[in-house]
Amino acid sequence: MRFMIIRRADKDTEAGVMPDEKLLAAMGAYNEEMVKAGVMLQGEGLHPSSKGARVKFTNGKPAIIDGPFTETKELIAGFTLIQVKSREEALAWLKRWPSIDAGGNVELELRQVFEDDDFGAEFTPELREQEARIREQGAKNRR
Repeated sequence: MRFMIIRRADKDTEAGVMPDEKLLAAMGAYNEEMVKAGVMLQGEGLHPSSKGARVKFTNGKPAIIDGPFTETKELIAGFTLIQVKSREEALAWLKRWPSIDAGGNVELELRQVFEDDDFGAEFTPELREQEARIREQGAKNRR
């Protein structure tokens, strides 16, 4: 099972405040622990929403909305993608998040990633093959 750990934004992440050496070291140790355990697939921090944009479609027509976005509690500052055996195992990893992040006042969200079998018969063998090709190429693109 794959899960995404979503690190919610706060006033500091939205202001572009970079983590100090202590937090970078703590996050590095946490990430290294997950890699050694074979559960971490990817993890990245995100620039503030002031450098981002949204695209809203109305009747099929896109409109671009440049950041920043005002509702900080709805924004994402980073993510980690993990692969574990259960939701309980994923939650156990979340509980080990470095407590010094955001002065101990950080909000994380856990979301399960859809797997091929979740889509049922509608996800035909041809569509599964296409998805496998896309994932393979995506992995090559990351190298």
